[in-house]
Amino acid sequence: MWHRERPAGHARSWRTLLPEQPSRADSAPAVRGAVRVTVAAVAGFYPAIHLLDRPVLALYTLFVPVAFGLLSPLPGAGRRRAGTVLRAMPAAAALITLGTSLAAATWSAALGMLLVGFVLVVGASLGPRAAGVVPALQLCYILACFPPYAPGTLSDRLAGLAVGATATVLCERLLLPEPERPSYRSRVADGLELAARAVRELLRGGADGRETAERLRAAGRELRLSRTAPGTRPTGAGARDRALAQAGYATRRFLDLLAVLAPQLRPPVDLPSAVLLRGLAAACADEAAALRGSRPAPGFERIEEMIERYAAARGVPPDLRGDPHPLLRRQSTLLAAAVSAVTVSAALALTVGRRRPTTGLPVEEFWYAGASTPRLWWVRIADHLTPRSVVFQNAVRTASGLALARLVAGSLDLSHGFWVLLGMLTLGRTTAGATWSAVRSATAGTLVGSLAAGVLLVSAGDATEVYAALLVPMMLVAFSAGPVGGPA
Repeated sequence: MWHRERPAGHARSWRTLLPEQPSRADSAPAVRGAVRVTVAAVAGFYPAIHLLDRPVLALYTLFVPVAFGLLSPLPGAGRRRAGTVLRAMPAAAALITLGTSLAAATWSAALGMLLVGFVLVVGASLGPRAAGVVPALQLCYILACFPPYAPGTLSDRLAGLAVGATATVLCERLLLPEPERPSYRSRVADGLELAARAVRELLRGGADGRETAERLRAAGRELRLSRTAPGTRPTGAGARDRALAQAGYATRRFLDLLAVLAPQLRPPVDLPSAVLLRGLAAACADEAAALRGSRPAPGFERIEEMIERYAAARGVPPDLRGDPHPLLRRQSTLLAAAVSAVTVSAALALTVGRRRPTTGLPVEEFWYAGASTPRLWWVRIADHLTPRSVVFQNAVRTASGLALARLVAGSLDLSHGFWVLLGMLTLGRTTAGATWSAVRSATAGTLVGSLAAGVLLVSAGDATEVYAALLVPMMLVAFSAGPVGGPA
């Protein structure tokens, strides 16, 4: 009689307290990444420390693959990730050189950290590739700016950077590379091909209008940036990324208007509408082929000419019996879809390489078409140089926190002050609540790890062979669990 049925909310509240088990889809990329980072790290570390007896070279050879392969969210997979690492090497070398020079005094290292932190966080707004390498570049400066002040080791540091980067690039290209995800260009091409097929089927009377409308709307939803992997989103500051993003927006609107039109297209369709629809279907097929690289991009002028002929020829046929309003609504919807197709065509011409295809279109819509890449970069950065910008606020918080951490670690002469800044960099979040949640989780993991390390130190003592043997399996375990399990 003491047994009572437990409320459903009670069971759910207990489930929310337990960590969710990682899915196989989340675990497999983490394991592959752990293997790549581990191999890249130890490939240069063991020869440098045991054969060459150069600990500084060994440290940077180990550190670079971890910074770029694990602690940085590099976009894309395989070849794209390797290219991102290669492009970041000059900046990494410059930051290591700067950090080595400013390590002479705590105040100079802290001021350098303030400047480097702010510039890198603001620069991350230039696109996914820039944002992906920012943590690794920050770590390059952080490691180099800590004592001892040893400008004579700069050559070993840069050599370690070169060896570690080379190993990272080779492993990203050859060792368990991540499968390629569909690019945003291919998604736009898929949507345009679907539009071409749907229009042709509707004109033949071989498709159900409502089912076709659902397929068109679903294809439009797939073009939302929220449904695209972060590394493949066209969010860069350059003209091609801006044009591809605009083409995606215009394609979504085009597909939605076709979805509205689909249930209304029942044969026989009036001749002007049928001619325009066939022309739009052909243009969509050509634009999809241009996105896939199989033909040059067609100009938008052809669609504009079709719109002009349609506007002159459309109207209510004299022999129409019944209410003309459905016909007029259909013609207006088709005209709006054709106008969206003009934007799609002009933006796609910019995406595949044409620089000035927008004569006759509103200048405000394609203002970036004739601008140089440095100017477009500056426009993006200047947009965030205001206290109201979230990017600016994050840059100030991050740079100030890192500079303060460097100042505290240097003033207190902490023997492992590097970890102060690493903790600040990896645990800092946009809000105080999110930061506190990450810190709590990381504190629990740090306590467990410290106990395990203490037991190992007491048991193994100075037997360096034990640590050398445990390095690879411990890296594999930590690098596999970290991306899935979180800060702990």
